[in-house]
Amino acid sequence: MKKTGARKPKAKKPKAKKTGAQQPAAALIEARIRELPAWQSQLLARLRALVKAADPAVVEEWKWSIPVWSHDGLICTGETYKSVVKMTFARGAALQDPARLFNSSLDGKVRRAIDFREGEAIDEPALMALIRAAVALNQSKTMPGQPLPC
Repeated sequence: MKKTGARKPKAKKPKAKKTGAQQPAAALIEARIRELPAWQSQLLARLRALVKAADPAVVEEWKWSIPVWSHDGLICTGETYKSVVKMTFARGAALQDPARLFNSSLDGKVRRAIDFREGEAIDEPALMALIRAAVALNQSKTMPGQPLPC
C-alpha cells in the first residue's frame, strides 16, 4: 500500500571534511612535514625552504600525494622513503650538474633525482643553482636532452 500525503524533508547531511584536493597545497605539505620522522621532517622542510628561496615565484602544489614545485612547468617533487628524502627534477636530464648533485634515476632520458640521506650535508648553493636552471629550462623553448648551463 502506498503512503499518501506530504513527504518529510530529508535531513541535511553534515558537510564533509575537505579532501586533499580541496585543501591548499601549502597546508598539505606542512601536514606531511609534521607527520614524518624528525630527520626527514627537518630535511624536507629545509629543501622546501631552498626551493622557495631559489625561486620566490615558485608555485607549491600537492600531486600524487607528494609536494610538487612548479614555475612555468614542473620543477621538482619532494618524496620521502624509509632511508631517503628524494628530490626528483622533472627535466633533470636536460640540466648540467657541475656539482654532481644528481645521484639517482641517472639512466632516465628525462628526469633525474637527488637522494638525501640522514645526516648528509646539502650543497645549498649548488642545489639552488640547479633549481634556478630548472626554472630557466621551463621558461625556454629548449627541448629535453639539450643541456642548459647551471
